[in-house]
Amino acid sequence: MTIQIILICIVIILFGTYKSLNLDLFSYQGDQELQRNAPLAERLRPRNLDEFVGQSAILAEGRLLRRAIAADQIGNLLFHGPPGVGKTTLAKIIAANTRSHFSVLNAVLAGVKEIREEVASSKKRLDQYGLRSIVFIDEVHRFNTAQQDALLPWVENGTLILIGATTENPYFEVNKALISRTRVFRLLPLEPEHLESLLYRALKDKTRGFGERSISISEEAVNHLVDVANGDARSLLNAIELAVESTPKNESGIIEIDLSIAEESIQERAILYDKQGDAHFDTISAFIKSLRGSDPDAALFWLARMVEAGESPRYIFRRMLIAASEDVGLADPQAIVVVEACAASFERVGLPEGLYFLAQAVLYLAAAEKSNSVNAYFKAQNLVRSSQKQDVPSHLRDSHRDSNAFSDGVGYKYPHTYPDNWVSQQYLPKQLQREVFWHPTVHGWEGNCRQKMCERRALQLAAANALNEADALQMISPSISPNFERWMQSKLNQEEERLQKLLHKLWSGVTWKRNDRVLIIGINSIFWALEPLKSVSEGGVIILSQSKDDCKKLSDQIEYIDYILRPQIMKESMEQLENLPDQHTFEWIGGRIGNSELKNKNLFDIWEVITRKCSFNSGLRILISNPSIGPAESVKSILPSNLISTEEDRCLNLLVEIEEVYLQSQRQENLLVDVLRQNNWKIQHEHWEESLSLRIGEELENRWLDSQGMYAKLVNQFTSSDNLKCFQSILKRLYGQTIPQNVIHQRLIGSL
Repeated sequence: MTIQIILICIVIILFGTYKSLNLDLFSYQGDQELQRNAPLAERLRPRNLDEFVGQSAILAEGRLLRRAIAADQIGNLLFHGPPGVGKTTLAKIIAANTRSHFSVLNAVLAGVKEIREEVASSKKRLDQYGLRSIVFIDEVHRFNTAQQDALLPWVENGTLILIGATTENPYFEVNKALISRTRVFRLLPLEPEHLESLLYRALKDKTRGFGERSISISEEAVNHLVDVANGDARSLLNAIELAVESTPKNESGIIEIDLSIAEESIQERAILYDKQGDAHFDTISAFIKSLRGSDPDAALFWLARMVEAGESPRYIFRRMLIAASEDVGLADPQAIVVVEACAASFERVGLPEGLYFLAQAVLYLAAAEKSNSVNAYFKAQNLVRSSQKQDVPSHLRDSHRDSNAFSDGVGYKYPHTYPDNWVSQQYLPKQLQREVFWHPTVHGWEGNCRQKMCERRALQLAAANALNEADALQMISPSISPNFERWMQSKLNQEEERLQKLLHKLWSGVTWKRNDRVLIIGINSIFWALEPLKSVSEGGVIILSQSKDDCKKLSDQIEYIDYILRPQIMKESMEQLENLPDQHTFEWIGGRIGNSELKNKNLFDIWEVITRKCSFNSGLRILISNPSIGPAESVKSILPSNLISTEEDRCLNLLVEIEEVYLQSQRQENLLVDVLRQNNWKIQHEHWEESLSLRIGEELENRWLDSQGMYAKLVNQFTSSDNLKCFQSILKRLYGQTIPQNVIHQRLIGSL
């Protein structure tokens, strides 16, 4: 009986195993069949970054996003761009490269319930296995406010990492709170050469494409498919798939695709235009800017694009009415009359004849003289909101109510009783009489009356001063993460005002692009890299440190910055810089030299390498700062000779000699300029001197005499440590006093 039971169990186990294997076999075969039957665009989807084409602005070698993917240090991301540019593909590549659990939700199908289930699973994986979870949400803009709010706390506390994809502008369609916790990358339509490479890949790939078939395609057909696809890879691949599958073989067994077949396969270029989305705002922006720029041809093109896409003509007329006042204004006061007349005519006639009125209004605005002087209102508005000095002058008050009791209206001069119907009198409150809001241009109608208005203003004002607004050092950008914003603000609060001015001076004149790559040299504080860090969020910053100590300081400081925004720090060895891929070039080189352990010779040796890593139009900003005298000489300048002993005087004189030799060795600005010019840099430079007053106290003493500091190492190199102790005793007697210190600055501005 026992043997029978055992045999029955064995049979059941074997049957179950067979059943399981059978099902797995069919499942595997089913997956293969599904892959074979998938559309060409799905079969050819890139599996790694090497197969990915386009988007070099964010994915080229050395770019921020590529580094983050390679290091598996992906933060919360939003991919924004039109269809067929690789948003979902990028997410799948990340999935293939991450050691985190990767799951997918579709915003069209998923709701709050599915989000909560995913959060619960993510918490379980994190608690039990320490495994991070990445959730990819396609069409994330389709989540309503409640669904986005359900994601927010878990994204914020790191329970899950969010990667979203959207064809809409996320700044309009995604909650601001969620946007502030994610990094937005904009993907652009693919370039023609990228589409062409995809097309030929589809024809040659034997596994996933049509490489096993004999296919001939004409150059005209390729050009047409690429042109009409309009940057959309999926549209291109769908078209070539239709062309191949629907075209019979000729007598030689070859599928021939000519221009006529290509035209049938991809009927017309899709007009990317969503009345509530990004294309809508981009197109109307291009239209208005063409009007403002007096380009009638461009304005007509954007008008036609909007009309063809179904934009409301009433909306277009409303925008033209605004432009007639904002951009044409008083240079041609008839502009608003013409646009209003065309709009009224359109209401009476309608389409299609109403297109004449649209075109007439567009051409009039584009050809009209331009002036934005009516913006003077907003200057007056700002002053009204910020100033408390708004009392109406006595002579301008209403005289009908209480002129006898308060003398309201007394002193008012009635202009019509004077020649030219004008008299010089003040119409602003006394405290605001120097304010000037309206600045008429020299164009058109207001240009003709400008001289007269200026003469009258001169008579009214004893001295007319133009507004002089001080430049503000803008250090915070809404595009970077809240943690980085708070850290930068804290850092700035710790710096002196003069350092902020020097920072502004270093980078002034630079026009940043988000995908610029920047190399910074000679610094030991991340403070000097703040400006590029906030401005090139899709490019990247590399800092070439000059010593192990500097490298350690910088590494400690960047811990405050989110991983995806951190600069890459290279140690003093040049090997890392030389080993960068050839396509990794820098658009900007910058840094601050001086007051550090930097040896100029080390810097000069690397310029040939640095120059090779620059692009054709690279720019350069170098700030060189050195004190004119050293600490001992500064102290000696305020110390009466009768208050120091002979030994202390000897000590100070020795330290002064050491300082002068060192400072002279550091003043090699001209040598640096020569080296740059030898490497084909066009250099301009400017000098200025800064006078400082340093308060002697514990902070200054520690800065100068710290055993690991530059000054202490310099003195110990040439004298005994007794001289430092002597100098320290002198400093302690001078606590609370101030000493002069002049710093010589030089800024180098260069380009290749």
